[in-house]
Amino acid sequence: MENLIFPADFVWGVSTSAFQIEGAPGEDGRGPSIWDGFGPEPAGDATDHYHRYADDVALMADLGVDAYRMSFAWPRVQPGGSGPANPRGLAFYDRLLDEVCAAGIAPVGTLYHWDLPLELEEAGGWLNRDTASRFEDYAAILADAFADRVKMWIPLNEPVVTTVYGYAIGEYAPGKALLLDALPTAHHQHLAHGLAVRVLRAAGATSVGTANHHSPVWPASGSEADRAAADWLDALLNGLFADPVLLGRYPEELLPYLPPDCADDLPVIAQPLDFYGVNYYEPQGAAAPGEGNPLPFELRPIEGFPRTTNHSPIVPDGLRELLVRFAARYELPPVYVTENGCSFDGVHDPERIDFLERHLAALRAAMDAGVDVRGYFVWSLLDNFEWSKGYAPRFGLVHVDYETQRRTPKDSFAWYRELVSR
Repeated sequence: MENLIFPADFVWGVSTSAFQIEGAPGEDGRGPSIWDGFGPEPAGDATDHYHRYADDVALMADLGVDAYRMSFAWPRVQPGGSGPANPRGLAFYDRLLDEVCAAGIAPVGTLYHWDLPLELEEAGGWLNRDTASRFEDYAAILADAFADRVKMWIPLNEPVVTTVYGYAIGEYAPGKALLLDALPTAHHQHLAHGLAVRVLRAAGATSVGTANHHSPVWPASGSEADRAAADWLDALLNGLFADPVLLGRYPEELLPYLPPDCADDLPVIAQPLDFYGVNYYEPQGAAAPGEGNPLPFELRPIEGFPRTTNHSPIVPDGLRELLVRFAARYELPPVYVTENGCSFDGVHDPERIDFLERHLAALRAAMDAGVDVRGYFVWSLLDNFEWSKGYAPRFGLVHVDYETQRRTPKDSFAWYRELVSR
């Protein structure tokens, strides 16, 4: 820890998302989302944050973080995804934000973290351009209600995950397996982002950015075919989600899969940002596709690194590599690492401490190389519902006993508290 020296105004935070922690799916007028009933294990009460939010904010205050990145549940605010706001849903976030602010913690509000109202999915979901317009209306509701307290705004969390996992391969809700025919969902999410940025600015927001999942893509070998496959996957995972926002254009190789008039929306999409948020977990491997593979690449596991209990390879230097590369390619606004974390079991979690320490050292190396990084958010404050993998992976600094909802700070909680207090 002694080598982890960061500026005095560096922002230390933790992140969560509404669906993964709130619970209370049928309370106070919340409507159904695409995740209700999806997958082998229902979220149910999750960590019951809806009723225990004050205890969770007290944990954050004890942790000593500067900022809390949370998300609003669209079905709680607009049960059907359109029409008037649900006053009881807004009242919950009103109480939560007041509690966070009273603790001296800056709220960072994510408008959308994958819990699309079911009614919108039944109308086409992110395949339907109209969903972007509905998102604009939803953003206006939140901006009007909470612009006085939310310090930083993020319209959408990890749109790449919605496109790839939700619509291309079907591992996440809504469970579509459209392969490259899923790519219009990326454009419609970008349009939603741009429309929301415009609404937030009109409401007086001065800090609006992203939380984009990015990964270095490594070819399986030095062969020309593997390098070409890696370049294509890089365009899909990284360029498709950074280029429109930061460069005002899409990667050329992906244009055949996007709406033919997508360029008309780029002025709305490519509005200046106050920060660029990066979520980093691991690199991706790619090889030339085998016979019968309809895609121009084949995913390959990253070998030779230790793994988390979630089977993710632990590659801290991938964060440095990613940030340095992005800083060279784009004229980046200030950068925040808006998610970084790992799954390990137990309250005594030396593996998580080692993971965080090594990733922060890589982050410091990126800063020393000239990348303007202003803050870091651990994923996550609490153990929580990990989407299609249910409750088995544990990403929290705080252990949650799901039978009793008892919270127990882990060793990594104490380690992070010491770090942020320096």
